[in-house]
Amino acid sequence: MTVYFIGAGPGAADLITLRGARLLARCGVCLYAGSLVPRDLLDDCPPGARLVDTARLDLDEITAELVAAHRDGHDVARLHSGDPSVFSAVAEQMRRLDAADVPYEVVPGVPAFAAAAAALKRELTVPTVGQTVILTRVAQQATPMPPGEDLATLGASGALLVLHLAARYADRVAAELLPHYGADCPAAVVAMASRDDELVLRGTLGDIAGQVAEAGITRTAVILVGRTLGATGFRDSHLYSTERTRTD
Repeated sequence: MTVYFIGAGPGAADLITLRGARLLARCGVCLYAGSLVPRDLLDDCPPGARLVDTARLDLDEITAELVAAHRDGHDVARLHSGDPSVFSAVAEQMRRLDAADVPYEVVPGVPAFAAAAAALKRELTVPTVGQTVILTRVAQQATPMPPGEDLATLGASGALLVLHLAARYADRVAAELLPHYGADCPAAVVAMASRDDELVLRGTLGDIAGQVAEAGITRTAVILVGRTLGATGFRDSHLYSTERTRTD
């Protein structure tokens, strides 16, 4: 049998992919993070499916559930919020399944940063303004950042930064990026992207931390900092230019 790591999307139940939804509808076991995955998605599980909330389970307990389901002949839908490729804690689960000789597949989903950009009605890459997006987070006591990936180093690039898992550290983020981007640099925070309780804050690097504190946002949010967020007078893309040579 197969374990399917399925990106459940950023929050709205209808942002799961068609492939993910079809797999969910036929898997006899579903493991999901109760605090992050919308409950409405579980309505798509087949009747009688075993549903396991992993919010309070450790890695060994999660692995045991996956291995047991495989042993009993059940396909497993392992739902992860957003997309499994970033900040999903999927890598260590796949490593455990490799060791246990349990087959698995990965089904991509809509990442939180994409949902945040949609909420802001912004393209994150704009011609002549910014063509690079850096997805990162901040160092925490439990999980330090690797050497060379601190905010000061990344901020020196001037690229648009998208910070996950950093809302409670918004003041530190602003302080470390101010020397590189300036207080007037556009910044935004999107909490609960795509959900009914979505909250969007727009401002500058100079005031966004204060807005976050006032709104009481501490989790399930992304911080975006960069000039493309406020770009208006940029040149049109060459993609649709009349000067572009087109062939059949």
